[in-house]
Amino acid sequence: MAITRVRRSFGKRVRELRKQKGFSQEVLADKAGLHRTYIGSIERGEQDVSIDNISKIARALKVSIVSLFD
Repeated sequence: MAITRVRRSFGKRVRELRKQKGFSQEVLADKAGLHRTYIGSIERGEQDVSIDNISKIARALKVSIVSLFD
């Protein structure tokens, strides 16, 4: 599966917000109820993310879903 611009941009934003919060990938994964390797693949733009998991990540980061796409 090719890395799309949208996935790459989304992953970069997740990484940026995660680091702003001082979270490791493991901490974010735990807070979101997801696996650490899944978070890593999202941040690298390799993962096609469901809306449910986007919502979990937004809640874990305490941001709006929309802010994940800014």
